Amino acid sequence: MLSGKRNSALQILSLLLVFLHCQASSHNYHFVVKEATYTRLCSTKEILTVNGKFPGPVLQAHKGDTIYVNVHNNGRYNITIHWHGVKQPRYPWSDGPEYITQCPIQPGHKFKQNIIFSEEEGTIWWHAHSDWSRATVYGAIIVYPKRGASYPFPQPHEEVPIILGQWWKRDIMEVFEEFVQTGGEPNVSDAHTINGQPGDLYPCSKSETFKLFVDENKAYLLRIINAAMNSILFFSIANHNLTVVGADGSYTKPVTRDYITISPGQTLDALLLTNQQVGQYYMAARAYSSSPAVAFDNTTTTAIVQYNNRNSTPFSSPPILPYLPYYNDTNAAFNFFDSLRSLANEDHPIDVPKNITTRLISTVSVNTFPCPNSSCEGPNGTRLAASMNNISFVDPTTIDILEAYYYHINGVFREGFPDFPPLVYNFTGEDLPLILQTPKRGTKVKVFDYGSIVECVFQGTNLVAGIDHPMHLHGFSFYIVGRGFGNFDQDKDPLNYNLVDPPHRNTVIVPINGWTAIRFKTNNPGVWFLHCHLERHLTWGMNTVFIVKNGKHKKEKLLPAPQEMPPC
Repeated sequence: MLSGKRNSALQILSLLLVFLHCQASSHNYHFVVKEATYTRLCSTKEILTVNGKFPGPVLQAHKGDTIYVNVHNNGRYNITIHWHGVKQPRYPWSDGPEYITQCPIQPGHKFKQNIIFSEEEGTIWWHAHSDWSRATVYGAIIVYPKRGASYPFPQPHEEVPIILGQWWKRDIMEVFEEFVQTGGEPNVSDAHTINGQPGDLYPCSKSETFKLFVDENKAYLLRIINAAMNSILFFSIANHNLTVVGADGSYTKPVTRDYITISPGQTLDALLLTNQQVGQYYMAARAYSSSPAVAFDNTTTTAIVQYNNRNSTPFSSPPILPYLPYYNDTNAAFNFFDSLRSLANEDHPIDVPKNITTRLISTVSVNTFPCPNSSCEGPNGTRLAASMNNISFVDPTTIDILEAYYYHINGVFREGFPDFPPLVYNFTGEDLPLILQTPKRGTKVKVFDYGSIVECVFQGTNLVAGIDHPMHLHGFSFYIVGRGFGNFDQDKDPLNYNLVDPPHRNTVIVPINGWTAIRFKTNNPGVWFLHCHLERHLTWGMNTVFIVKNGKHKKEKLLPAPQEMPPC
């Protein structure tokens, strides 16, 4: 009798432990997408938000968790949400890019998204992935170590999201629709922001400037995200160094710098040691823009690091401004990028692919299309465009690519994205023939066998206006094994690759008139978007899709579609 009671008690305890584990490893969030009124730069407008917040709510998880986000669209426009940096193993159904892995969530409708964490650890983020809605629809995702594990650096005193963004006085959908219609460049933003605020250097902004209150001689973990639409940014804090310990949800060897460079789509984890005299210090960010031919927002956003003052006496002097490299300082930008290395220790090993089975080289170019009677606002009356390997990507409009692939629906996309540039020329040369500026339009994808070992080289070009390109691949992180200026030399340049501890990221900068090489293994079946994270280039067509076929084993196959996907 006692034995039976004991077994019954053990069963109850076992069920309770399972229940507690499920409670600990899965969370439910509710996102209500809706318009809300915000005032910035002396003017008030409605913006699209999640739960009325700008920036949006922070999602928190531990490594390996699954969370569920119920997205209700109470706004005026179609919407999708992307979980940037989450690999979503075997489950692209919740990845989010509009007409790539789902049709948009229409006003008045909802969609429950499963966010499946795997290898990610550190700071990543979420944002809208339809039209230009992500200008205000974004927020942080914090992925803590597995329960019971710790950071590979001393426990910080406090952790603070620092989200960099852009603000337009005009309605962002008007900005979007106007530049699509005219064929010219979009209006540049009126301000950069830190945690949604422009800062002291802008009109009508000083009272709302973000302040980080700190104690002396403590370590603060800044979770820095560049959510800007079109600005690669320099960022620094006056009289303080930052020690970078993570990038894009992977740990790095600690590297201490007096400034950082961060592109749209990228994240950095950086430790701030408050070891200076008690006072106020500006943190600031401004654009890195390498091309004199491209207009950009040249304003500087600020926030304040304010030491808690035991004497309670007001500070007599204004905050100190930090050093920031000049706008077009390419050497400074890439000096920072090249200083990052994977942690690559026993607890956080890496596996850099070496036996390559599939090689791709893709140009990334700004282009033009002719307009009737030279009636558009691009160069010489043309329409601005962008391409990869001379194909300007065209999104489907009636069904998404994932659904077409899964259900074998023809006519939505075509295979055959080229492995090599179809037009070979001096990619980074001056005064290139105008005929090279016009690409082809198409919805071409690249199909990989499961388990392929891929090297992909992005080659920048000097067509129309050479500039840097932050390229983001959904569903994967990759190793950045090489980078250089000029044209990639497939015989000489690989000799200088870093195959020991290259950074492991999901967004990589292709330098102006240069190239970047990445490597990864296609161990995630599904449909995955690859695109430039400068929003204007994404709109113009600097995109393609990687499709990874199923492997042989059960855990190498795409998971079934959920019962309810948003209809087109």
